Amino acid sequence: MAKKDPTDLSVEERLKTLFQLQQALSAIDEKKALRGELPLEVEDLEAEIEGLNTRVERIQAEMEEFERAISQKKGEIEDAKSNVERYKRQLDEVRNNREYDTLSKEIEYQSLEIELCNKKINEAQHRIAEKQDELQSNKSVLEEKLADLDLKKSELDEIMEETRAEEDKLKEKAHELETKIEPRLLTSFKRIRKNARNGLGIVYVQRDACGGCFNKIPPQRQLDIKMHKKVIVCEYCGRILIDPELAGVKTEKPVVEEKKTTRRRAAGTGATVRKSSNSKKATDANDMI
Repeated sequence: MAKKDPTDLSVEERLKTLFQLQQALSAIDEKKALRGELPLEVEDLEAEIEGLNTRVERIQAEMEEFERAISQKKGEIEDAKSNVERYKRQLDEVRNNREYDTLSKEIEYQSLEIELCNKKINEAQHRIAEKQDELQSNKSVLEEKLADLDLKKSELDEIMEETRAEEDKLKEKAHELETKIEPRLLTSFKRIRKNARNGLGIVYVQRDACGGCFNKIPPQRQLDIKMHKKVIVCEYCGRILIDPELAGVKTEKPVVEEKKTTRRRAAGTGATVRKSSNSKKATDANDMI
């Protein structure tokens, strides 16, 4: 049998299929709601862990940079010491005061270079110690966050395992229903549903009001909805409207009106009885006269 084209469906069939799709999607939303804030918590933890890993890598890179600087300064110290030793040997071979003064200044300069390098090494070692404490602190926090993430993921997996089978069936049903709906109408429905706070894109009339925003619907518009001649949306919230009968919802009869009618009849009967009684009294009085 050839598959029916969605555009060939009547308005009534389109609305009914659309409402069935809404029920399936709402059921999927309920399954997702069972997970609570766990998915968001997992995402937040993953983002936080990624940030901590980046911070740890940055601290380690800074420590390596300080280590390289220390190695470089130690090399410069060795060179300076070697120069000092060479200049001291040359002092024994000087021929005049000018050469002696020049070598003395070079020895003094190299000695200052050694002191400066030692100072830089001490500063770098101090920074490395600070970075080591910072690294240890971040690693401790990272371990805690990883433990929390494992716990949250296990909880989420457990919940998803319980609802996965039902959710897959609902998704399959929703996909099947979507193929029966005209693409333009389906796109509009999805857009309405996305903007709706409760995820309802199509609702039925409840007590003469929209089932989504609960604003009153004029009688003539309610009649148009029951006629199923065209797709009608709520003028307040934009949701698609259908009548309860098409949605498969039974509406109660206005019992209050029946009670009022019964009371009116009882009141009318009482008035007739009183009238008859008064007429009888008047007749008896005439007879007595």
